[in-house]
Amino acid sequence: MNIRLSRTTATISIVVGSLLAAAAAWAAGDLPTKFSNRGSIANTRHNMTQRQASGGGPSGANMDPYRNDYAEVCVYCHTPHGANANVTLPLWNRTIRSTTYTTYAQLGTSTLTQGVTQPGPNSLACLSCHDGQVAVDSVINMPGSGGYNPAQATSQNDGFLSAWQNPSGVPAAVHVGLNAVNEGDGCLACHSSGAGIVAGANATDFRLFAIGTDLRNDHPVGVKFPTAGPGVDFNPATATRATVRWFDNDGNGNPDTREVRLYDSGDGFEVECASCHDPHGVPSGGTGSQFNPSFLRVANTGSALCLTCHTK
Repeated sequence: MNIRLSRTTATISIVVGSLLAAAAAWAAGDLPTKFSNRGSIANTRHNMTQRQASGGGPSGANMDPYRNDYAEVCVYCHTPHGANANVTLPLWNRTIRSTTYTTYAQLGTSTLTQGVTQPGPNSLACLSCHDGQVAVDSVINMPGSGGYNPAQATSQNDGFLSAWQNPSGVPAAVHVGLNAVNEGDGCLACHSSGAGIVAGANATDFRLFAIGTDLRNDHPVGVKFPTAGPGVDFNPATATRATVRWFDNDGNGNPDTREVRLYDSGDGFEVECASCHDPHGVPSGGTGSQFNPSFLRVANTGSALCLTCHTK
């Protein structure tokens, strides 16, 4: 069953200039990392284990008191059994709280015409970590015999999470997330240079990626994609399969990872986080090449990502 959060529909039109600026900021805002960003998700920031496969990545000594090191890359989002049945996402293992987000429609921009709803599943997947409401290690089913708690589907239980034994022997005393409101309470306590942050942590600044629940200053998600026609400054997507519509640039009839796509979760085809981002990483060129910045499906060099949808 799909999560159906309360959906407030407003009459809006997309402000092209702000969208272009937002998409450009994604590419420009990719902050330094020790990961190689090539080969697989294991070599990207989305590897939450302490694995040092590419000569970089999370430090177990520093992070284990604050998150479970499950020693498996995929389990932070997916599980083969006992998945979250409240959301239409592949074998989803993360907690997703029922949330009413402040949407781009509430910005009050006077020149918008397309409807905006609450984020759909293909945004909730990303927001389940990036809105900072639950810990990065808040899962339903831990690896092996680590534990299973179906109530974790909608609510984080620190007692359940703390039963996990980190491979380092350092148990997680607290379980933190990308909290954009109180930086000192979560990941940003180290991954930020703001006031009240842990002195000398010198961790990569993640404030740009702590989105929170107020989505007014981010590219709209849950926004209906305009129908092509005279006076419409948008390119039409070229292929459709069930609830996915995409820009089939290679013409092979498949929604490939390098192709921007739209999702229909009940309100027509809309832009969602996964329209432009693939959390597993997208090679910039052929196999073995470095991934596009910020997990973008299309690198925004020369505004290529923006111009996939927008005609300017």
